[in-house]
Amino acid sequence: MAAVVARAPPILGRSPTPPPHLSLNTSSRGTPAAVPNKHIPVCPTGPAPSLGLETPPSSPPSRQSIIETSSITYPPTAYGTEYCSDPPLFTIDAQSLAQALDHLATQPLPNPEQVFPWLHGLHADNQIQLAFFTNRRKSVRKVPKCLRSITLVKTGGNLSFSKLKGAIAPDEILSQGPDENAFIECDPKDGFSVRNFQIQACKIAMVSDIIVYGDEKTSPSDTIALAKRISRAQRQYEARNGLARCSFNTFILNDSFRHVQDAYPDLVAIDSSGAMTGKVADFFYWERYEMCVMSKASEISHNVFLGPTPDPTLDSGCFSEQAFDLLIEASDVAQVPDAMLLRKSRNILERSNRKGPLHMDFPSSGSIMPPSWSHSEVDGLMDMCKWIYELANPQEVKQSKRKKSVDDEAIALDDVLPQARKVLIHCTDGYTETSLLGLAYFMYAEGLPAHEAWVRLHRNQGRNFFAYPTDVSLLTSIQPRILQESPRFNGSVFHISEPQWLSRIDGSLPSRILPYMYLGNLGHANNPELLRELGITRVLSVGEAISWSEEVKQQLNWPDDNLMMVDRVQDNGVDPLWDEFERCLKFIEAGKLEGGATLVHCRVGVSRSATICIAEVMNELGLSFPRAYCFVRARRLNVIIQPHLRFTYELLKWEEYQRLRRNEPLRRELEWATIAREIALMNKPYSR
Repeated sequence: MAAVVARAPPILGRSPTPPPHLSLNTSSRGTPAAVPNKHIPVCPTGPAPSLGLETPPSSPPSRQSIIETSSITYPPTAYGTEYCSDPPLFTIDAQSLAQALDHLATQPLPNPEQVFPWLHGLHADNQIQLAFFTNRRKSVRKVPKCLRSITLVKTGGNLSFSKLKGAIAPDEILSQGPDENAFIECDPKDGFSVRNFQIQACKIAMVSDIIVYGDEKTSPSDTIALAKRISRAQRQYEARNGLARCSFNTFILNDSFRHVQDAYPDLVAIDSSGAMTGKVADFFYWERYEMCVMSKASEISHNVFLGPTPDPTLDSGCFSEQAFDLLIEASDVAQVPDAMLLRKSRNILERSNRKGPLHMDFPSSGSIMPPSWSHSEVDGLMDMCKWIYELANPQEVKQSKRKKSVDDEAIALDDVLPQARKVLIHCTDGYTETSLLGLAYFMYAEGLPAHEAWVRLHRNQGRNFFAYPTDVSLLTSIQPRILQESPRFNGSVFHISEPQWLSRIDGSLPSRILPYMYLGNLGHANNPELLRELGITRVLSVGEAISWSEEVKQQLNWPDDNLMMVDRVQDNGVDPLWDEFERCLKFIEAGKLEGGATLVHCRVGVSRSATICIAEVMNELGLSFPRAYCFVRARRLNVIIQPHLRFTYELLKWEEYQRLRRNEPLRRELEWATIAREIALMNKPYSR
């Protein structure tokens, strides 16, 4: 599996993502549709940290070191040439730009305590944020002297083409008000947040040497004018924050974008024609790619598959729609097909001149809601299951009819079997909207009660899925009818006992991140019978204790050594997790060696526990942080993972540490400002 996810798929010719109208400075109107059913949950920060936890330990391997990032663009005349002195402005060529960015990628990041809480955003008027992070000590609002970065700004701000790695638009850093020669006041004035990803590009730009470039259509005078505005903003920022004059400088790239594209292709994220080059990691693409890999179509019963809607733009090993005879899309707006539609659809499938697969719709998960559901809806669900089964298993259906027939000779006269059809039940993400029909069909086709179907579909068939509580209620309610009509069920529907764990699930299962590691919430952790059914033998609790009784532990024969608690870690942007990475990963590794799996959980399963899971994916698969983040994000099913700023920064430091342990040179794939900006853009469609 590591080889599959680590190899970048070709994406040449694809249009850029995110779409050009999605930016940090636009309203939510016109943004792309979010992945259905995913949401950003609220992560409680817990109480304010005690004084003993305000300064977390620094990162290994040099625990007490003070790290300052260096740059070869300072002093500015080392690689550049002075263009003018008022305001100070310099030129730089493409070769020097490439060398500067390469040098920056090899510099260790300052330790977290050197840059936090400044990176959280500490506005002088935001007393809530200040009181929480600083106990009203104004000194920590000072700009960290250890930070020095490089920010690329494109003249005009259209990043849908001719985009260099990490480039941003001018309006992401420059004020659009009366004083256009000033940086934006990006620190939030109101509210409290430990997830201000949207301000990071601007904050880092203020401690960066800024390089301005234009595309082939840009007037050089426009680029010069923009560079002068930025230089004046830098002077103003230096004066306001007590920094030495020309601590940071502005450069104009004096080579054309086409020259950069030809001579330094690894610096180009989107080429001059608007196509992604595949040279620069793209969060939107990698999330979709990993989601497709995770939920790719697989056979759950003979000739019947579950998976995502086929996407020809993703080279992820997924089936194309041409591999199937019938595609059934689970949709919120679909109606239950009636008998006439099913007959017509069968006739279409049997036509010899039919071209391509037949497309149909069926109501999505959560659409049939007990106790208000009608008998016609359940009749339609059963008719659909029977219809699919007959298409997928014509020989078995024929044999069954033969056994029931008294006139065997009459049956023999018509022995021509219809062709078996391959059926794909699909939806956008491949695991949510299809769950109702997929589970109902699996129960019908395999003759399984609901609780066995739930576990077997996940464990034996390898499917990750998310079902709504209403699906659980409906399927358990109509279970006797499903089994009575099933061609495979031979028992009695009156002697099926439901396990205790079934009544305690809300429809969701813990998210399988790796075969031996699950990510879940406190509710999952407090359902030990379910964990046993899923093959989970260890529980790693991050900041939230489980409430198992001793009786339960004895009944399940659960050793105390298979439970681990990471204490005193709130989701507050202050408490560190870095020091716990090694201990947590050793615990997870022990479960892997035993042949079991570990559930990693916190309260919600999106920040603290997600951080540990990302650290393990980086450790196990050798992925960079951006790719490991998308790997875990895609597999968390119905919620968006949300490690806060400090945890995210610690994971980027963990990437450094991983490379050192593998005796590889330090080289970040993406810089902190770019990572934070991409996460903010990915989450924007889900924000309320």
